[in-house]
Amino acid sequence: MTARLHSNRRPRPRATQGRMSRGYCELLKGPQRTMLAAALPRAVLRLSARRYPAGLRATRAAWRGGARGEGRSGRTGFERRRWARPVGGALGFLGAFSLFPRDAEEDGEDAVILLLKRAKMANVAFMQGQLDNAEKLYKASMSYLLAGDTKEDDNAILEMSLKLASIYAAQKQHKLALAGYEFCILTLEEKIAKQKDLPEDVLPAEEKANTRLLLGMSLDSYARYLLNINQLPAAQKMYEKALQISKDVQGETHAQTVVLMSDLATVLDAQGHHDEAYSYVKRAAELAKETQHPEEHMVLNNLAAILMHKEDFLQAKQVYKEALKQAQQKGDVASVQHIQEELAELAKRRKGSK
Repeated sequence: MTARLHSNRRPRPRATQGRMSRGYCELLKGPQRTMLAAALPRAVLRLSARRYPAGLRATRAAWRGGARGEGRSGRTGFERRRWARPVGGALGFLGAFSLFPRDAEEDGEDAVILLLKRAKMANVAFMQGQLDNAEKLYKASMSYLLAGDTKEDDNAILEMSLKLASIYAAQKQHKLALAGYEFCILTLEEKIAKQKDLPEDVLPAEEKANTRLLLGMSLDSYARYLLNINQLPAAQKMYEKALQISKDVQGETHAQTVVLMSDLATVLDAQGHHDEAYSYVKRAAELAKETQHPEEHMVLNNLAAILMHKEDFLQAKQVYKEALKQAQQKGDVASVQHIQEELAELAKRRKGSK
């Protein structure tokens, strides 16, 4: 996932979105298809580490983990809540889907291959910004799995649910987006709580960690959504929880942890908490340099922006120049343009302060 470039332009406030109403259709139950979920490889279900569909905010360094026993969790971006769970659990969010009837070809040995094709096609459509098509394919895959014995808290189901929530967020279907994020996060929290005391011979530590990472990824994505709709305090809480998960599971020097520190600093800065923001972004910049983070220039850009807001104009200019140099060396045209705009803004502020 890619680090977010901090902008001095604050997002315009939008109306707070309402909760998802209850009362969805029941999910159909069909023949058992245990092998289908097990056959879904992590590579098919995982979110891309580097690109994001058109209309969605760029993501950050990829969270580790994946689907079914390889749960993952991630940067985005980061959310946690203590809200009332929608009545009916998955039936609240998943039940809102129009279920796809199975074709005759889906029965028998071709079922696994067909499902894998659907999942792969869904990911391709998702990354290309063909959100309507991706939505249909994800829902088709999920309904097939749920019609068998795959549980609604299976990591494969939750990972696809997270992608659907991202799609609804991009389409500004805010009720569905909110319901999707809450379903993923609350379900994962309950799952983690149940797994906490299970012995190693029942559930390996690696699998527990992967499920926590999937929660982190959900929190990250939700935090970005909250930031986009200008719910900054809520976004801050989600980022804080995602950051803690990344530190606990992956360590402070992991690329995802570094990006989360920078993103949390951005949200704090947007609320006027410049000193606290500076402490986070300064540490992120130190770790980025130490680990040769591939997006160090983006972290430096955020550091420079926060320095500018603290009116440390001289230091901000130096950091911006270093960020610009790195962006140019890496051929990151978009970042180069953005940093140049920020330098122009810095010049205006310096002139106005005299």
